[in-house]
Amino acid sequence: MRGIMDYSFIVENTPLYLEAALLTIKIAACGIVGSFVVGIVCCLIRELKIPLLSPLVQVYIELSRNTPLLIQLFFLYFGLPKLGIVWSSEACGIIGLIFLGGSYMAEGFRTGIDNVPKIQRESAYSLGLTGTQTFWKIILPQAIATSVPVFCANSIFLLKETSVFSAVALADLMYVTKDLIGLYYKTDEALLMLVIAYLIILLPLSLISTWIERRVRYAGYGNTGTL
Repeated sequence: MRGIMDYSFIVENTPLYLEAALLTIKIAACGIVGSFVVGIVCCLIRELKIPLLSPLVQVYIELSRNTPLLIQLFFLYFGLPKLGIVWSSEACGIIGLIFLGGSYMAEGFRTGIDNVPKIQRESAYSLGLTGTQTFWKIILPQAIATSVPVFCANSIFLLKETSVFSAVALADLMYVTKDLIGLYYKTDEALLMLVIAYLIILLPLSLISTWIERRVRYAGYGNTGTL
């Protein structure tokens, strides 16, 4: 029975994990930024009650939030080629994260918008602002400020969700781990490196998120008083 870990194996394969970690961060960053944009667009459509688009947005949110990311990735990677649409593993990962994260961001922003007092809208309209101007200049800035905790939590959630990308042959951290276990049967070492890699990625993000939330509260950006 093995009593100690093979540290030479860990040192030898650290570059593989570093490369996989960089790919994971890249895809997660693209997915988070894309989710943020999709969330804002969905909020604008629902806020302005745009015909046809508002029901479609609601359908998208329900569909996205009630299907696992793994199923969505399978559809993008294995299902769409049947229709003649072929995307790379990396593209599927980014699109899948945006599709999933956009709905969560939209719901987070909706909560922030609901927390903005109605008098804010009434005051903006009385000053002659249109619905779109009111949304962009008055409602959205306050909604984003009050939604910072939700946005940070969703960002961490999306980063964790990257662990399923190996299912579509994307060489992320989980893919490298399963590959090394299958080739060398170094389960303990491979899993240890996987845990450390995710800690190195997620712990700083968590600390930064906490710092941002405190700064927002300290600055009073979450206070939706008068216009």
